[in-house]
Amino acid sequence: MQREEKQFEMLMEAVLNRLNDLIHAIGGMIHRLETEYETLNWPTFLDNYALISGHVTGLMKILSSEIGTPLRNLTVLPLMLTQERDEALSQLTDGRVAMFSHDLAPDYLRTKPDPGAETRLATHETKANNLTNEAGIKQVAQYNKVISHVWDILNKAKEDWENESSTRPGIQQTSSMADTQALVAAVGVGNGLTVPVVPNAGVMIPPAIRQGSPMGPIPPVGAAPMGKIPSGIKTNIKAANQVHPYRQNQS
Repeated sequence: MQREEKQFEMLMEAVLNRLNDLIHAIGGMIHRLETEYETLNWPTFLDNYALISGHVTGLMKILSSEIGTPLRNLTVLPLMLTQERDEALSQLTDGRVAMFSHDLAPDYLRTKPDPGAETRLATHETKANNLTNEAGIKQVAQYNKVISHVWDILNKAKEDWENESSTRPGIQQTSSMADTQALVAAVGVGNGLTVPVVPNAGVMIPPAIRQGSPMGPIPPVGAAPMGKIPSGIKTNIKAANQVHPYRQNQS
């Protein structure tokens, strides 16, 4: 009994060491993707992926060997399912699992892929197995042709952009300081504006300019002085007397 317990402890220690190595490898890869995404090249990414794959392979070898037999004979069952946050579980899993609910337990304890994913994988494997060698070579050639075409398009676009950037004298100016100052002067003090003159009505001067004049309100050009009747009105009265002389005699 003590010998079996000792073997089980050794097995758990080996599995935990492999799991810790796998966690560090995955964390390092995620950190590089988040911080070195601008300088990370494809060979370095493949090296990190190969490191993760090596840890997974080593873990699977431990579990599939004779030393892993005790683990294969064990069944893991949840002792309690709850919808509330479990602080002990969160601390044990480094914050990855906050609760062990009815919805999450099947995914965490699953030892086989999802049935839908397993069906799709079997379909792809069957299709790949039924593919002949000639058809496979033909598809690879077509794929390489498409990739080469896309690569040429990207290179051409890059060359055009580099040529345009090199021949460009600098940042093109899209505004004129002189025009901006003229516009501000026209809006602020009316410089350069031509005021239209309406016949028999005088010049249309904005109220703000009339009220702000030091000489008081400016009367319209052509307007008669205060208290005098404009000549146009007299002319209209004379014309009315000439048209209706009969009415004047009766009155």
